[in-house]
Amino acid sequence: MMGPMSLPTVAIGALGGTIASTSSATDGSEIVPTLSAERLAAAVPGLGELASVRAETLAQLPSPSLDEPTIVRTLAWAQAAVDAGAQGVVITQGTDTLEESSYLLDLFWDRPEPLVVTGAMRSPQAAGADGPANLLTAVRCVLEPDSRGRGVLVAFDDELHQARWVAKTDSMSTSAFRSAGFGPIGRCVEGEVVYGVPADRVPALSLSAGQEAGDPRVPLVATYLGDDGYVLEAIRAEDVDGVVIAGFGAGHVSARMAEAVGRLAGQVPVVFASRTGSGPTGRAMYGYPGSEIDLLARGAVGAGWLLPVKARLLLWAMALRGPVTRADVVREFEVRGRP
Repeated sequence: MMGPMSLPTVAIGALGGTIASTSSATDGSEIVPTLSAERLAAAVPGLGELASVRAETLAQLPSPSLDEPTIVRTLAWAQAAVDAGAQGVVITQGTDTLEESSYLLDLFWDRPEPLVVTGAMRSPQAAGADGPANLLTAVRCVLEPDSRGRGVLVAFDDELHQARWVAKTDSMSTSAFRSAGFGPIGRCVEGEVVYGVPADRVPALSLSAGQEAGDPRVPLVATYLGDDGYVLEAIRAEDVDGVVIAGFGAGHVSARMAEAVGRLAGQVPVVFASRTGSGPTGRAMYGYPGSEIDLLARGAVGAGWLLPVKARLLLWAMALRGPVTRADVVREFEVRGRP
């Protein structure tokens, strides 16, 4: 879909998801990703009047089937699109993993041009489909000069979120995305993108040639009532590049699990995060076995304000670039785990 040559160019890369899903059933059930990037763009009213769109289908996958190597390849595609003259890039995908893929892109996005991720909660065939509106907002976000230098953003339900903080907080609602603790940084109102905070972001991580082909193993282990460390004990240090624990409250675990944390932390990076969904890990309040003070003493590192899935992606991204020391983890999480 191409508009007049005088219009700014926006690249749209489609990965699949609900926004691209259709159904052959009479009741609209059992939807699967089928629509191309070109068809997605063509279905958005008024899009051709705003930008000259270069749309490309990168994948047609439900979001649970996306993985880190796919997102790293998407990153390379987006960088090439900007280098070829695009004013910015929009990525469409399923919502289940959108909070993770957007943050992984953000960790490595080293261009000032906007990269905006969006999707939909309702399929194109559903009454009140939200995909076209979200895609239009994402393109408007790319075209807004104040979007430059903000890293990767998520556009959803007329709100703009930083990839570092956004999370899917509802399984069905069209307003499924929230940034707990900080809120959205901008809105799209009557076609105008408005930001409430100045552009400010942590510098992107660098990738050398060949590093992007890796695929580190960094499991995420969530603790629970009565956790005796059984799952964590089953992880062999030689099989992983790091481990992230989703702990109680400010990042706490049971006394028995703390022993497993100490065993692993002596061999590979171990990060503990809070499973609560909002608020940071502690540093100096509690002193019982399994508390934040205890875990820090055993060699683990607190994730700060990062959600467990974000903490895992940061550790994964660090491991993608090569061997990681505890000092490396402390440094990066100190910078990227706080507002």
